[in-house]
Amino acid sequence: MTSRPIRRGGGHVRRTRSVRRASAGLTPVRAAAILAMLCSAGAIYGLTAGSAFGVSRVDVTGATITGNATITDRLALVNGQNLFDIATEPLAASLREIPAVATADVSIALPDAVSVTIVERRPIVVWHVGERRLLVDERGLLFADVASSAAAPAVDALPVVTDSRAASVDLAVAKTLDPVDLDAAFRLASLTPAQVGSSAAALTVAVTDEHGFVVSSGSKGWEAWFGFYGLSLRTPELIPGQVQLLKTLLVGREAAVKTVILADDREGTYIPKVTPKPSATPKP
Repeated sequence: MTSRPIRRGGGHVRRTRSVRRASAGLTPVRAAAILAMLCSAGAIYGLTAGSAFGVSRVDVTGATITGNATITDRLALVNGQNLFDIATEPLAASLREIPAVATADVSIALPDAVSVTIVERRPIVVWHVGERRLLVDERGLLFADVASSAAAPAVDALPVVTDSRAASVDLAVAKTLDPVDLDAAFRLASLTPAQVGSSAAALTVAVTDEHGFVVSSGSKGWEAWFGFYGLSLRTPELIPGQVQLLKTLLVGREAAVKTVILADDREGTYIPKVTPKPSATPKP
């Protein structure tokens, strides 16, 4: 039995002709546009890959302590190096590894420069150990050696603490002070002669293995032994009271005082200078 196709609805099936679309082709206008794009791309590549945007200078701001030479040496950029080949964030990260640098920003300054902005750590005291004068920030980080710093004149106004303790011989840049030492040192190094009732021109501060923190009016004046401090026992909180006690012991007798011993903020004593005996009058 042969099957036949079923015709529905009795209507005729309409057949439509397929429409062929003519290709747009490469018209002269399109060809010109493509050529212009290729020329532009080639020109841009030629500029960025060539020497038109090569490094000719590095502009550094804010490197007062670190020094511009240290910054440029760390960047290690080659004169003529193409600016578009320079990744700025790795350079900034490298600069932030310098102990004196708190933050660093590196950017490209067309047509021929790299711009560097440095924010340095703020020194609050100079820590004098042997021949080294180390700058200390508020966290106790020893972040620069004044002897090798470009900012030696800028730190002359900072208070100085001379550390002659045997254990301090290893202190160096990138190390951190004990927080108790930093607290006591900053309190004492910030004192003025007037605050302790002294007529001296200036005060010096030292820390020793024998007497702890020592404040002095000079080689021919007096010295005050403030002692040692800790986290829980005899903390630096004693210092304001010790300062007042020192003032009480100095007023009216400073010229006669050799050493002041401050046991705490309430008890203290002093040792007078030795009065030279009068020489005998020669017999006629």
